[in-house]
Amino acid sequence: MLNKILKSLLVLVVCLCAATLAGCGSKDPVIADDAKKIVVAASPTPHALILEQCKPLMEAKGYELEIKEFTDYVQPNLATENGDVDANYFQHTPYLEEFNELKDTHLVSVGGVHYEPFGIYAGKQADLNTKTGLKIAVPNDGTNEARALLLLEQEGFIKLKKGVGLSATKLDIEDAKGNEIVELEAAAIASTRQDNDLVVLNGNYALAAELTVNDALAIEGVNSLAADTYVNILVVHKCNKDKAIVKALLECLQSETIKKYIQDTFEGSVVPKF
Repeated sequence: MLNKILKSLLVLVVCLCAATLAGCGSKDPVIADDAKKIVVAASPTPHALILEQCKPLMEAKGYELEIKEFTDYVQPNLATENGDVDANYFQHTPYLEEFNELKDTHLVSVGGVHYEPFGIYAGKQADLNTKTGLKIAVPNDGTNEARALLLLEQEGFIKLKKGVGLSATKLDIEDAKGNEIVELEAAAIASTRQDNDLVVLNGNYALAAELTVNDALAIEGVNSLAADTYVNILVVHKCNKDKAIVKALLECLQSETIKKYIQDTFEGSVVPKF
């Protein structure tokens, strides 16, 4: 009887070990349990700026924070997946979920930090008085395009098919009202303002173009579904979500010090959501 119990326990241990290995193999970019330095990929504005304020907070906890800036939405996730960086801070959950599905990556959110109101900004047209016959640039990635289209519908520029919500694409426009919707890479849109009548910008790219919510002709509400859905998050490989250094960084990002910095620095263009 004792032998049977011991054999059963041995089988259980083997199975648990196999499950652990299946979850995080030798090729996965696992952060050491005693790591004292974390490298984080981030968009220049506002993410890298916010992370800079975390450096002394992390130092006080006994850790070093290194920031690597990226100007696109693809490389930070790939770098986190392959271990070139330990974490990233630039995206929201819908984008992360879509990226994982398309690229077969294994990235997870460890917590939310802030929200950037999406806005319609002037191009060749300086106001929203004309609603038809316009050329309007929107981001071409799935989650951000839906957000842009919903904002355009909110302001009366297009009509979407009923119920498409946050999954909306250009194909879901039921009535364009004579407007031409131009799909562009999000990072490129701000530079095309002289080529389009209006542009719809992500908050970070608006800031990079030295635009604030005060410059926007229309924005999403801070208590809207979009505000809750598109919170910007700290992301790591799934094998690292419980590492002490990752938890320490999230604590810094969600601290009162960082909240005050965001509020004082960005004046509504970036909104704390923790």
